[in-house]
This record gives sequence, C-alpha cells and structure tokens, in this order.
Amino acid sequence: MKVGVLGATGYAGQELVRLLYRHEEVDKHLYLSSSSIAGEDYEAVYPHWRDQNVGILQDENVPDLDVLFCALPHGLTAERTSAFLARKMKVIDLGADFRLNSAEVYEEWYKIKHPATELLKEAVYGLPELYREQIRGQSLIANPGCYPTATLLALVPLLRQKLLQTRNLIIDAKSGVSGAGRGVSLGAHYAEVNENFKAYGVASHRHTPEIEQELSRAAGQPLFVNFTPHLVPMTRGMLVTIYATLQEGVDEGDLLRCWQEQYEQEPFIHILPKGTWPQTKFCSGSNHAFLQLTVDQRTGNAIIIATIDNLMKGAAGQAVQNMNLVMGWPEGQGLQGTALWP
Repeated sequence: MKVGVLGATGYAGQELVRLLYRHEEVDKHLYLSSSSIAGEDYEAVYPHWRDQNVGILQDENVPDLDVLFCALPHGLTAERTSAFLARKMKVIDLGADFRLNSAEVYEEWYKIKHPATELLKEAVYGLPELYREQIRGQSLIANPGCYPTATLLALVPLLRQKLLQTRNLIIDAKSGVSGAGRGVSLGAHYAEVNENFKAYGVASHRHTPEIEQELSRAAGQPLFVNFTPHLVPMTRGMLVTIYATLQEGVDEGDLLRCWQEQYEQEPFIHILPKGTWPQTKFCSGSNHAFLQLTVDQRTGNAIIIATIDNLMKGAAGQAVQNMNLVMGWPEGQGLQGTALWP
C-alpha cells in the first residue's frame, strides 16, 4: 500500500516513518515531504537512518497514495484536504484542523479562520479505544492531541457512567520537550529547559477546548476543566494527574470496575495493580498507556493518573492505530513492542 507523510522531518513525522517502515502492509518506498529541505536525503536529516534507503525528501506535490498522514502545523492541512479526499486518499491529520467540531471554537483558540469548515462534519475523532466503530473505514481522521489522549482515556469511561461530578475537574499535566516539536524556540532551548520546571499555556492552552468537547460528549452535558500543562526537562513522555469529585454513593471500586469493563480487551491500555503508580518510562517509545487511581479518604476526591509517550500514543503510534482501523487490518499491526527501559 502506498503511504505518505507530509511533515516527515518533525518529531512526530519521523516517528511515523519508523513505524511505517516496519509495517507489513506498507510499501517501503514512502512518500516523505518537507517544504523547507526538499531534495535532501532523509538520512542527512536523521543520520540514524543511514543505509536504510528511506529516500529523498520530496516537495509537497503529493502523488497518488492510499493513505496520507499530515504532520503539519494547524491551518496547513485543512486547506488541501478536500483535494486529497477527491483523489480517494485516506487522510489522517496529526494536527488540530479537524479535532474540534465547531469552526468558531477553532478560530477562537487558534486565531485563524478555519480553511475547510465543510469537512468538519466528515472528520472522525481518532481515539480508537473510545470511538473504534466510528473510525472503521472512514476517510478523514482527526488524530487527537497528546494531552487530550491521556486525559480522555482516564476520564471518558467514568463520565459516561456518571461516576464523577462534572464541576471542578482539575487536570495537572506534564510533558517532555519533544512535545514542542523540532523547531527552534527559546522555550525549548537546552539552557532554558535543563534543571528547570515550568507551567505554560496557563488557562489558555489550545488542547483545552478539545478536552472539554470530548468530556462534554461523554458526560452528556457541557463542562469546563482547569487544565494546566507543564514542561519537564526530559525528551519524551507525558503524565497527567486529575482531581475529581465523586458522585454521591460512588467509591473507588466503582471507578476501577468501570475502567476494567472499558479496557479489559484493549492491548494498549493497562490498569496497574493497587499501589503501583504510572511512570513515563513504562511507555517510552511504545503505544501503551498506563492508568491508576485512588480515592483520598480524607477529602473524598478521586486522584487519577495516566501516562503515555507523547510521540507514540500521543501522536504517531495512535495515527498508525487509526490507519489499521480505517483499512481493516489488525489494530496492533506495526505497533508491537514494549517500552525502552531504562
């Protein structure tokens, strides 16, 4: 099958190349594009690919493909998606252009006019463990953001079952620096990040409306969250700590049973034994997610923790999982393997 990646030199794009190159159903002659360094050999950008014959980076004149992954900044994918779909390509967008149902909300948070509002109703939100049947066979998949993925895996089943109150949901999230992308910026500079720890996007991060949209969908009513992301001085990994108030009569066992019913058949989602708490190294370099929770008996509040690799389950791994669903292949194809340790 012929597959391409727009934005193949970013961190998520390179992770896609790694996964696609070992996927049994994918032609190893990938179409890989770069708007800035077309004509360069891929191994000149990423020397660890030396002697793998990955190929030359192309311009963005996309050839005929079966599946096109778009790992581009927001606003750059949507304006071309109609043309890709008209050519019978399956499009999996790792950016933000199709994650939000409302063009008005998108324009408020991303500060640009949405380039393809007519496609919003066609796009399917691509979180397989929660929306598998909606994803199968579709042509336009909105791959979720990394923070929303970890948050939604933890909260959606509990809100669907009305086990948590919808007010005062607090999401305290931490990510490695690769989440900022490969571009050069002061905030990701070594001297700024090393031996430092900081919050950013406080009360303004663009993943907030995505989280609220999907949690509202699960709860069956509009809700708002307090979401604060933090930058951790490590390369990759994401850990989300959530504080929530239980509904009257609900206990810790009810929460765990809900998770178990939702995820007992899910190969990538793991509920840890009591007393074992998620660590980012549990999933580094893999498509796996790890969950744990407890109820603080002093306050009566639930403390819920989820961890994923931001470049895998939070981006490229989930995108390949979505491709497998769209094409009718085994969902874990090309995604086998545990985390790297230590």
